[in-house]
Amino acid sequence: MKLNFGFRTIAFSLLFCLPTLTAHSQSRLIASGGTTTPQAASLGSNANGQFEIDTALGGDHDAGNKAVGFTSLNRKMGEGRHGHGDRAEDRREREDHDAVKANFDGLNFHDQRFANNGNQFSVEPPDQGLCAGNGFVLESVNDVLRIFDTKGNPLIGVVDLNTFYGYPAEINRTAHPITFGPEITDPSCYFDGDTQRWFHVVLTLDRAVPTSQALSGKNHLDLAVSKTPNPLGEWTIYRIPVQDDGTDGTPNHGCILDPKKGTTGPCLGDFPHLGADSNGIYLTTNEFSLFGPGFIGAQIYAISKDALAAKAASIPIFQYNTGDVNFLSPTGLPGFAVIPAISPGTSEDEGGGTEYFLSSTAVFTDTGVDSQVQLWALTDTDNLSRKKAPILLNNAVATERYSDPSPGRQPGVGTNGVGKKPGGGNIDWPQGQCLNDPTCAPLLIGVADPFTEVISPLDGNDSRMSQVYFVDGKVWGSLGTGVSFDGTTFGSDGIAYFIIKPKTTDAAVSGKVLKQGYVATPKADITYPTFGVTGEGKAILSFTLTGLNDFPSLAYVKLNQAHGAGDIHIVAHGVGAQDGFSGYKAQAGDPPRPRWGDYGATAIVGSEIFAAQEYIGQSCSLTEYRLSSPFGTCNSTRGALGNWGTRVMRFSTDEDDE
Repeated sequence: MKLNFGFRTIAFSLLFCLPTLTAHSQSRLIASGGTTTPQAASLGSNANGQFEIDTALGGDHDAGNKAVGFTSLNRKMGEGRHGHGDRAEDRREREDHDAVKANFDGLNFHDQRFANNGNQFSVEPPDQGLCAGNGFVLESVNDVLRIFDTKGNPLIGVVDLNTFYGYPAEINRTAHPITFGPEITDPSCYFDGDTQRWFHVVLTLDRAVPTSQALSGKNHLDLAVSKTPNPLGEWTIYRIPVQDDGTDGTPNHGCILDPKKGTTGPCLGDFPHLGADSNGIYLTTNEFSLFGPGFIGAQIYAISKDALAAKAASIPIFQYNTGDVNFLSPTGLPGFAVIPAISPGTSEDEGGGTEYFLSSTAVFTDTGVDSQVQLWALTDTDNLSRKKAPILLNNAVATERYSDPSPGRQPGVGTNGVGKKPGGGNIDWPQGQCLNDPTCAPLLIGVADPFTEVISPLDGNDSRMSQVYFVDGKVWGSLGTGVSFDGTTFGSDGIAYFIIKPKTTDAAVSGKVLKQGYVATPKADITYPTFGVTGEGKAILSFTLTGLNDFPSLAYVKLNQAHGAGDIHIVAHGVGAQDGFSGYKAQAGDPPRPRWGDYGATAIVGSEIFAAQEYIGQSCSLTEYRLSSPFGTCNSTRGALGNWGTRVMRFSTDEDDE
């Protein structure tokens, strides 16, 4: 198959099986799949109201969508259970920000919808991919990227990910019939100081035919590697099939196609994340059945970092299935959202190199509560340079109690927003207000809304682990959890964090918690925590803060091993309510799942930490919304179906402001 890729024509990567090297790893070769350069097309005004939402991503339940040809991504686990963690201490909120050296708006819903001349879908949630180095900041969300300098000045326009990876547009509304490109989701990126290269990964799902939104079943991780330290230059693409049904060199994991007929089919490589040590680049996914119900287990992929940086024509990749019955996990559980560590300082090279990972287990319990995490280690990672497989080890680490969080609150949640604005007055939530207006709703959904819509909460996700760091011989991880401030009343969302000292031998890994605790405040919910840890062990946790008196905002706490977490600092106050289509019954089903970003991101540059989270940086009235051209764009600050934004901060750990 030929793809038109910028100014080049390239052949799709082919994969060839190699013999299995360990009981729970499978190896194959990935071939270089051509090159790309970030190219920004104009922000278009293609807003004819057709095919705004990609139906291939409908549902969003871990059981899957039963309709053949459709799927749901970012699948939650936990059957909707909302447990509780333990009693949390209130954190003060402070406004001094001497350590914040820059603070700027990143990508937003309008950028996503109108990139590539408007040939994009309306997408929720954005998800946050952020990396920084060599004087650049690269931010990537579903489904666009942009490159800034360290002060927040854009160096290029908005680049849609379909074009970046060499595919046709998400949707071409000017074609007859309308055509659809592959669906790209879940970006993650990393700048590697050792090789001075940028790494960017996404999950790509192929269509059955170009004129249908139905999926073929084939899906792959697309990994882009820059050729120089400048992300504005040329990148090499590697495409890694992850359908794991025995095709294209993948193993056959027996994913369910039709449970009634007992047939099997393609798997889904959901929720890819990226980490690194001195020897390798590590990609992880959550593997579900694509067209049927069922979770298989997290997959871990190990690739030689030097081979990727050298643009090798073909590179061995080693895959580990944590759901393999031959892998004897001490917990008896597969990995779920196994997050690979980033090592901004010196990674663990003793014994041939070790890459660490963390994952949580509360999603597997009946109560949605647990008091252990899983520590994973790939040892002998220097084997990658010799085209041999590292060894995967796993163990449980006892921790404080944590739980699947509840939905996060925002001003006016559950109401029509009248008289609910912080400080008094009515809340503007124009899409929801439009749906409740019989003369306006047909402009969005074609008919009057049969439901009465209310201001939605923000989805708190499950208690999956977020970004992980390995610094000074310790593994740093955090996750969202339910908390209580009196020991009996629950419903608030906070953060549980862990600093773990790992120990590995040739045959086992173990870990001891050196510091753990909660970050929470009764004044608000704090969600989607993201660690950032410098090579000197100085750390922050960034997150979204949202509550009855706070629109979704970017905030952080400083944290260290000796004293734990400090006070909460709000860097960028949200100025309006989240007003996205996934929070409304008419567009997302009853009950809706009001999506929020599935993860934030941080990046380390020396003593500085760059952090990015979702927040709401705009507000407009129903009148402004209706009179906008294109409809619902409110002076190019949002789209008709959503208004998420992102905020990026640059934090200096050299400042001591506490």
